[in-house]
Amino acid sequence: MKFNRKIISWYYEHKVDFPWRLTSDPYKIWLSEIMLQQTQVKTVIPYYEKWIKKFPSLYDVAKASDEDLFKYWEGLGYYNRVNNFREACKAVIKIYNGKIPDDKNDLMQLKGIGDYTSSAIASIAFNKVNYVIDGNVKRVMARILCLDDYSKSAMQKLNHFLSKNISLSKPGDFNQALMDLGRNICKPKIPLCSQCPIDFSCRAKISKSIKKYPKVKSKNKKNPHYNVGVGVIWKNGEILITKRKKNTLLGGLWEFPGGKQKSNENIKECIEREIYEELSINVKVLNYITTVEHKYSHFSITLHAYHCEFEKGKIKCNTAEKWKLIKPDQIMTLPFPKANHYIFPHILNKGLA
Repeated sequence: MKFNRKIISWYYEHKVDFPWRLTSDPYKIWLSEIMLQQTQVKTVIPYYEKWIKKFPSLYDVAKASDEDLFKYWEGLGYYNRVNNFREACKAVIKIYNGKIPDDKNDLMQLKGIGDYTSSAIASIAFNKVNYVIDGNVKRVMARILCLDDYSKSAMQKLNHFLSKNISLSKPGDFNQALMDLGRNICKPKIPLCSQCPIDFSCRAKISKSIKKYPKVKSKNKKNPHYNVGVGVIWKNGEILITKRKKNTLLGGLWEFPGGKQKSNENIKECIEREIYEELSINVKVLNYITTVEHKYSHFSITLHAYHCEFEKGKIKCNTAEKWKLIKPDQIMTLPFPKANHYIFPHILNKGLA
């Protein structure tokens, strides 16, 4: 078909050789798809390369410690992906004797793999005829088909078009071509229509209505903002840290204890209360360390860090998975949330003032 021939030809001429495109190893292709979920390509590349050196096979992932896995994922975000990926690797070893399944439906039974990811792995790693639909593909299709929205009826039209036009001999290249086209040519705000290899199929281009598609929903909702207080708790020259429970935000990472400030308390009172609620201990809040502004996907925080001195109480994990005492120079070896990293230099350079 002219459509898939044109776009694949364009892809071969313009494709970027990302490291996961230089391999046929299903494990590495699978890893790249997990890392690329809600994360930009340029961010993923260094993480992917470091991960492959440390964990060259799914067996290495399956037997790795939490600290190692999360340390190599540290800063990439959406940490639930790490837990799911390890569980899925274990399942492949147990159910499929270490051989990653090539069928979309079988792939979807693995933790962390949904419709898009299963289609991507099946088509790219195993040349199975499964088309992918991500944000880039949806935008391209909205313009090609003049779709007003992504309603059920619109998605039926989109699915029908892709099922009829996907390359039967090179489905993986077809999928990557469409995604690259959306990322580099059919951009959200200023599409480069003059460089598009499939403009002959684009109804929006032909009708000179390219700016109308896709229709953008106005964002009226403002993300909430929180003031957060955390304590660097010193006890006999060591620092008390806690590990967040898995399957929660930032689950599996270590952190300095603390939490959200209430309206009726100052930040020092917040730190004392939060630490008692989390660990059943009393601390004395000492000198100020630093303030960190940090944004997450759905909210933002202003984090206030203070040195604290352990006073009394038997340490008990009321909300965390576990706790431990570490030497100051150990903080760089453990996985922490990004916002906590801004506190590290103040600890390493000064210690307890």
